[in-house]
Amino acid sequence: MRENILETAALSKKFGDNYAVDHVNMTVQKGDIYGFIGKNGAGKTTFIRLITELMYKNGGDVSLFGSTHPKDIHQARKRIGAVIEGPSLYPNMTAHQNLNYYLLQKGIPDKNRINEVLEFVGLENTGRKKYRNFSMGMKQRLGIGLAILHHPDFLILDEPINGLDPMGIIEIRNIILKLNKTYGTTVFISSHILTELALIANRYGIINNGRLVKELSKEELESESRRYLVLKTLNKEAAVQHLESFLELYQYEVHSDGSIRIFEYIDEPEKISQAMFDAGIIITELKVVEANLEEYFIDLIGGEQK
Repeated sequence: MRENILETAALSKKFGDNYAVDHVNMTVQKGDIYGFIGKNGAGKTTFIRLITELMYKNGGDVSLFGSTHPKDIHQARKRIGAVIEGPSLYPNMTAHQNLNYYLLQKGIPDKNRINEVLEFVGLENTGRKKYRNFSMGMKQRLGIGLAILHHPDFLILDEPINGLDPMGIIEIRNIILKLNKTYGTTVFISSHILTELALIANRYGIINNGRLVKELSKEELESESRRYLVLKTLNKEAAVQHLESFLELYQYEVHSDGSIRIFEYIDEPEKISQAMFDAGIIITELKVVEANLEEYFIDLIGGEQK
């Protein structure tokens, strides 16, 4: 059984009468790349601030590396690296100077660590270039470099790929995967860019209106997600009636955009097409969709909001 790196029990934070984090129970295990998913304003950053003690909770408990006592958990937090809402770096310093400043501040004796980190995040050739002149992707990579300077066991990243171009996103992805696979770093990454999370995460937590509505593994996601047909016609009412009466098909959903999701005949779409043709119903679209993390999230959160 893997070690639990982070556990929360009924963790809560209120602003006025409203819960920003509403009694969240979460578990992150050693070796996870845990994707924390939610819309803007769902409570992701507030939750991260609570577990890093940048904000005080109103209720509940946090356990880090099995520690819950205040003194022990304070020591446990030294094993965490984090980039929250952008790195705190000095604009008039170079990458090397910035890391050297924090190396001294953290009391890390190994001077070689600076060059190791710069090479790891792909910034070894920035020379005298000041941080203020870095691209967004370079700034994010240096922020991660700062967060891993002390060899943390647990890395927390809050929206690390926001605003990056495709190449910048790939660079951050490769850094995260290398940290996890090569060095065994447990990574907790919040994002609303679900296509990217799906490429790296092995576990997911979905938050909505401050509540953790679902926690599942990549395998569970694949099991719960279903393939389906999307049917669009000029007359959805007639199409639905014909699906039921002619094909005796009842596993379907009608969505607000007028499309019909069909969970039968997935490998026989020609039977759907023929049935619509025989009834004189014009098809504007008929395709097979492989359900993914984005689809799963939309369906789940849509259900939560009803």
